[in-house]
Amino acid sequence: MLRPAMELIFADRREAGHQLAQRLLPYRGQDCIVLGIPRGGVPVGYEISQALDCPLDVIVPRKLPIPWSPEAGFGAIMPDGTRVLNEPMVRDLGLSESEIDSIARNVLREVRRREAAYRGGRPEPALDGRVVILTDDGLATGYTMLAACVAVRKRNPASVVVAVPVSPRTSAAEVQKVADRLIVIHLSDRLAFAVASFYEEFPDMTDSEVIEYLTRPPAK
Repeated sequence: MLRPAMELIFADRREAGHQLAQRLLPYRGQDCIVLGIPRGGVPVGYEISQALDCPLDVIVPRKLPIPWSPEAGFGAIMPDGTRVLNEPMVRDLGLSESEIDSIARNVLREVRRREAAYRGGRPEPALDGRVVILTDDGLATGYTMLAACVAVRKRNPASVVVAVPVSPRTSAAEVQKVADRLIVIHLSDRLAFAVASFYEEFPDMTDSEVIEYLTRPPAK
């Protein structure tokens, strides 16, 4: 469900997660699991998992950076090697297959390091036959979420639900093509879009904070 709005600001990621959780309450009692994209998607996912009384874990896509402009990306990669590329951008950038492979190998090492650190020896959760709820603190280009959806599909879930607080309308439209359901609280038509601009507090998170959320006992 896409919910356009004129303006909306969240106090922080946990408030955004709480608001998303209210839209996901029909899934309570089903065999669900929430997978947050680190780092900012984990506190969002924590609130959802608490409301739905279901497990929280991580899924770790990472963007493939443009070599001469690393803040921007031309796609994303998953720990299992799944790649999703922005093909028109790749053509415009003139990146060769060997250049893409080299970038992907470097990013993959970091993705696997992070996944191992966050999971702390725990095995990957079973997704077969479950409702998988993917979340982040917002979509930008949407390619990390697209990669997450594609990778999750390989593991035979019952359905893939993407729930995010904010997104550009164009990115949401792309993610909607690969998800069974998309929930966005605020769709934006801004030309200059930044997820942080929709939050009153949007601090950088550390790996330690992510791990603390993942190992926190359920609220009573």
